[in-house]
Amino acid sequence: MTVAVSGRFDASRRLGILLLVAGLVGLAAAFALAVEKFRLLENPLYVPPCTLGEAVDCGSVIRSAQAEAFGFPNPFLGIAGFAALAATGLILTTGGRLTRPYWLVLQAGLTLAVVFVHWLMFQTLYRIGALCPYCMVVWAVTIPAFWYVTLHNARPLARLPGRAGRLTAMVIRNHAIILTLWLLLVAALVAERFWAPWDSVVV
Repeated sequence: MTVAVSGRFDASRRLGILLLVAGLVGLAAAFALAVEKFRLLENPLYVPPCTLGEAVDCGSVIRSAQAEAFGFPNPFLGIAGFAALAATGLILTTGGRLTRPYWLVLQAGLTLAVVFVHWLMFQTLYRIGALCPYCMVVWAVTIPAFWYVTLHNARPLARLPGRAGRLTAMVIRNHAIILTLWLLLVAALVAERFWAPWDSVVV
C-alpha cells in the first residue's frame, strides 16, 4: 500500500516538475514577446534582437494579424496560461493534490492551447513565411505539457477491459517515442519550409 501511494506521488511530482519548467519557460517567452510587441508599437522601425535574417524574423511575426488572433496580442494569453501552468506544477511538486474538475479544466485549456499553437505553426510556416524563436519556444513547451496532462487524465482508461484499455496502455508505455516523433515532425516541417536543400536550386 505504501509503495503504491509513493509511486503515485512520484508520478505526480515528475509531472509537476515538467509543468513547472514548461510554465516558467513559456512564461519567459511570452513575456519577451509582449515586450517586443510594445517596443514595435513605440517605434515601427525597431528591429527585435531575435531577428536574424529573412527566415528568422520576429518583427514580421509580431506585426502580423495572426499575432493578434483575438483582437489583442497573443502573448497576453501566454502570460496568463503559462503562469497558471507553472502554479499547477508547483502545487504538484510540493505534494499538493488537485481535484478531478481542476484536471478537466486544465485538460480543456491545454487542448485549446495545443490546437492554437498548431494553427500558429501553419500560419508561421505557410502564410507569414518567417520564424520567431520565442514563438518556437512556446511551441516546444506547450506540446509536452498537453501530452503529459492528457496521459495523466487517460490513465484510468488503461485499466478498462477491451481494445480501448489496451490501446491507452500501449500509448502510455510508448509516451516518449510518440512525443519525440511529434516534435521531430514539427522540426522537419520547419526545416523543409526554410532550409530544404532544393530551395536553393535555381531552375
